[in-house]
Amino acid sequence: MISSFSMLLIIMLALVVNSCARLPRRTVLAEIQNLSTASSEKNIDARVNLNTASAGELEALPGIGKALAERVVAHRQRYGPFRRAEHLMMVQGIGDHKFRAIRTLVVAG
Repeated sequence: MISSFSMLLIIMLALVVNSCARLPRRTVLAEIQNLSTASSEKNIDARVNLNTASAGELEALPGIGKALAERVVAHRQRYGPFRRAEHLMMVQGIGDHKFRAIRTLVVAG
């Protein structure tokens, strides 16, 4: 399964390759900068908020199954909202390795 970020990267590269033959170098570089800015803005909107996400939304994250998603929600209900995304590692079953895999996909706040 290709993630939306990977698909966006593929599209960006295809646009650049297609544009290189017809556009001057400066125009190609400006186009790449515009595309990367747009993609970073989309990534901000696409991140899962740990303090408002349901168990179903958390399950969409890679490596997070139903039981782990429910543990995250239970932890949030018991101890209050996450102040930082790194605090997700306090949930049993989410260690450093798993957190590193999803850290760009989540936000606390």
